[in-house]
Amino acid sequence: MFTLTHLNTPPPESMKSQVLQMVVDYLGDISPVSLPPSNPLYQLYQYVVGFEVHRYLDSMDGAQAGKPELIMALDADDPATLLGFALYLPYVDNPEACSLLYLAVQASHRRQGIGRAMIEAMMARYPHAEVACVAGKVPYFEALGFMPLAARGPQVVMNTRSQASNGLLAVQDLAPIFQSQEVRQIHNYLVKQHGAEAMGDAEKNRDHLFDELALQADHLIQAYAPAKRLH
Repeated sequence: MFTLTHLNTPPPESMKSQVLQMVVDYLGDISPVSLPPSNPLYQLYQYVVGFEVHRYLDSMDGAQAGKPELIMALDADDPATLLGFALYLPYVDNPEACSLLYLAVQASHRRQGIGRAMIEAMMARYPHAEVACVAGKVPYFEALGFMPLAARGPQVVMNTRSQASNGLLAVQDLAPIFQSQEVRQIHNYLVKQHGAEAMGDAEKNRDHLFDELALQADHLIQAYAPAKRLH
């Protein structure tokens, strides 16, 4: 059994660390990158996505419009244990709309309705909800009331309504993270560990994966209805 907790201020450090650990553990499941752990770049993206989520959690502090909100699923018998989380952004100028950023459930507790319960709790607050996911995740979100609207790079944009919100989102800018000294240090470490040739192959494999996912997203949208590609 589990209980749900909604937060619009930063979670306690013990919960924050568990959220970030789940990001690291389930990067391939929750990240738009969808890199397999076998790719040497996987460690780099673990850091980047983990740092992004860290910044979102920190930005929950304050009174700015559109700051992130968090729904946590806690073990009913041990409330100090995190079973899953949903991190999402409300639209700045649309009180009914939000965009789901990350959804994760502990592997040991999947298929128990935790993900569905968190999404339903989010939609109870913001019924005009959006999510972007790879084509393989579309059936999951369809079952929760989302419908595909368009393809955007390697992802399918889905919404609970027939059109996206016209509002604004306070998204994090990842460019400074990729240009940071920490990322350069991780990349240099990986080059030393795997070799320059292997890292070059890893980047080619990543790009090939992105291309494949983009094709899958396009084909899925074309199968549903003609849609103008989002850029």
